[in-house]
Amino acid sequence: MSTPKIVLFYVFTPLPDPDAIRLWQQAVCEQHGLLGRIIVSPHGINATVGGDIGRVKRYVKATRAYPAFKNADIKWSDGTGHDFPRLTVRVRPEIVTFGVPDEVRVDADGVVGGGTHLTPQQVHDLVEQRGDEVVFLDGRNGIEAELGRFSGAVVTEAQTTRDFVPILDSGALDHLKDRPVITYCTGGVRCEVLSSLMRARGFRDVYQLDGGIVRYGEEFGDDGLWEGSLYVFDDRMTVDFSDHAAVIGTCTRCGASTNAVANYPDELGRDLAVLCVDCQAAVTSS
Repeated sequence: MSTPKIVLFYVFTPLPDPDAIRLWQQAVCEQHGLLGRIIVSPHGINATVGGDIGRVKRYVKATRAYPAFKNADIKWSDGTGHDFPRLTVRVRPEIVTFGVPDEVRVDADGVVGGGTHLTPQQVHDLVEQRGDEVVFLDGRNGIEAELGRFSGAVVTEAQTTRDFVPILDSGALDHLKDRPVITYCTGGVRCEVLSSLMRARGFRDVYQLDGGIVRYGEEFGDDGLWEGSLYVFDDRMTVDFSDHAAVIGTCTRCGASTNAVANYPDELGRDLAVLCVDCQAAVTSS
């Protein structure tokens, strides 16, 4: 493999025959020898695939040839050549599993009733205009936020995406209903749904970071409002936006500062934990 690359993208659009899309995407990826994960639902597609740059480009071209996907916002990053163990292409009720497929409405323009999209620069503009009124809400799982987050962000106790609806319905975030809330996640897909669920529950001034943390990092790196490393869903585990990324994670075993994560069944029974390299080695050898 010459130059390995990973592409991440999603498109919310009505898909009347998700299984046909699944078969087509499976065939295109297999034709070009690509690995990764693709989820298709009646709401659209969510994909992360990787391989040789030339083959990935051909996959992107083929995918964009489908009219509903022609304007897909493709996010590129460097791979290692062994980022995914296999190719999985599945049909599910939702492309992001909040557990409320019937609440999500999608038309040709995307999710209906979602938050206002903000570019990274518009995020800075809003913070400059409204100051401490603005709240960042982390739309990811807790383990991801331990490694990196926006400065001062509200981080929930969500361990999976399914936890967000019960958290919203519990009233735990009701104190934010009258404040400008900027939701953010890795590439933006979770916030498309989260922001719509929030608005449906009475949050009045909801925004979403367009393109997610990935797009923000491309523009501002570690010289803006982001702090730490970005958790990613492949064998890289984390990525940094510069050579001066802050290390804000704390090893669950020894308390050292780290941006490393690993499978580690701790006392809480979690399969993934922030675990420094030394403790990873100690666990492996024990």
